[in-house]
Amino acid sequence: MRILKREFIYQAENRIINSCHASTLVKLPNDDILAAWFGGEHESADNVEIWSSRRHKGVWSTPVMLSKPTNTACWNPVLYASGNNVTLFFKRGDKIFRWRTYVRRSYDGGLTWDDETELEINDVGGRGPVKNKPIAMTNGELLAPASHEGEGGKDWYAFADISGDGGFSWKRSEYIKTEPYTKLIQPTLWESTPGNIHMLMRSDAGYIYRSDSSDYGHLWCDGYQTILPNNNSGIDLVKTDDNVVALVCNPVDLNWGKRSPLVVICSEDNGLNWGVPLVLAEGEGEYSYPAVIYSDTLHITFTWQRKTIMYCEVTI
Repeated sequence: MRILKREFIYQAENRIINSCHASTLVKLPNDDILAAWFGGEHESADNVEIWSSRRHKGVWSTPVMLSKPTNTACWNPVLYASGNNVTLFFKRGDKIFRWRTYVRRSYDGGLTWDDETELEINDVGGRGPVKNKPIAMTNGELLAPASHEGEGGKDWYAFADISGDGGFSWKRSEYIKTEPYTKLIQPTLWESTPGNIHMLMRSDAGYIYRSDSSDYGHLWCDGYQTILPNNNSGIDLVKTDDNVVALVCNPVDLNWGKRSPLVVICSEDNGLNWGVPLVLAEGEGEYSYPAVIYSDTLHITFTWQRKTIMYCEVTI
């Protein structure tokens, strides 16, 4: 693996928001890259909104606000694109356990957007993708990696949300079970062969957990521990055209451990064994909450010190 590009979406000293986090990205048919994240005074502050920037011909645009200010914090945007049809999912709520999921849709590659609407009316806790992108399965359905967090963060449960109409309505799976109970959130997904779906999950156990489904994400086996260290921070992965699974994570085996370094690590055997990691960022501070997509190369965004978002392009 080799880093081809590494750049800030905007310079930290030129930021128009104090703090940013939880980026997401898509690549569009014209090779533009659209990224989004949440930002405001600090995470959970009333003025936290969803912001976006476009990379056109190698230059990132000035960030613009995509959410409608409501004096209630926004969280965890997720972009999903099918051609020029782009959906933005995001959460809104003063506390995580009171999250509601909202969506905006664009039919021209993110140049203009419909009004935001609630994904599931009166749902509390959050539906659809919670941090990482949905995947289009071979049966034509979308599968979204989802999770719920209880009041005060006492209970965490991961699940999958299934849509047969392009992301307008959803039917959820049961929670992923563990024995003994392990807190699991923010899954990331891939399909190895038709109908065989796999998820890796953030946990509080010092390691990434996994679950598998053989029926397009309806039923899942009990979650089980992998060999991959996890610091109880966000992860993301993508499967390439050559069936390589590329995972971006902080390889730190400590619950609430430091969020550095941030690496890419690849598996050629469906996540059983993993190769030598490539370091994207390291040192003091926070390099976290990655998002990764694949289009000939890996395209990655992540939080850089809560001050800006970094973009990397990596060849495998």
